[in-house]
Amino acid sequence: MIFAKKKSLSEYYKHQPDFGGLVSFVSMYARRKMYQSLVETVAPTEKTTVLDVGVTCDRRTDSNFFEKLYPYSHNITAVGLEDASFLEQDHPGLTFIQADGAKLPFPNQSFDLVVCFAVIEHVGDRAQQQAFVQELCRVGRACFITTPNRWYPIEFHTTLPLVHWLPSAWFRKILKWLGKDFWASEKNLNLLSEKEVLSFFPQQTRVYTKHFRLLGPISNLVFYAEN
Repeated sequence: MIFAKKKSLSEYYKHQPDFGGLVSFVSMYARRKMYQSLVETVAPTEKTTVLDVGVTCDRRTDSNFFEKLYPYSHNITAVGLEDASFLEQDHPGLTFIQADGAKLPFPNQSFDLVVCFAVIEHVGDRAQQQAFVQELCRVGRACFITTPNRWYPIEFHTTLPLVHWLPSAWFRKILKWLGKDFWASEKNLNLLSEKEVLSFFPQQTRVYTKHFRLLGPISNLVFYAEN
């Protein structure tokens, strides 16, 4: 089956306003900066084995951006819940596996590097988020994980200002009142602070943090972990 021309849309993007491509543009700008930080931090080579957890069936400009930017596709294994098998045609040598990132089908430390961009806020409650991070650390000798900063004044998925600073129950009630039921569900959106993410890593793991700013405040959090 040929997927190259297929127009798919992830459930996450169906419910996210794009304002004529503005959100995609800003998102891709931030993700390029994070990719550059990854390259500077890790200095991967053509022999580095990489697992990308959280690829999507969507084809927006900012979707699956790591695969678009990374030059050594032959050493990428991409995992996602959605059918993103078209990535094998778009990026020769890449291996796609449709699987749950919380239960990865790989032995311990199978990869030199695990990357996971803006996925952890979509995996459920705090216990599930912690288990997810520990699973990434289990299969990788190093991990590069990013997530939006809960304390940025704009919530990126809904483009609403400040209401995500309220207690979670209030925030979710407001989303439901505004008809944003998808994002009101904890399993689809559960924002995180830096302190919360740091608490998820195994105790023996060395974790380094970096901040990315958009128009001043910290918009995205980056965590680089070594086992």
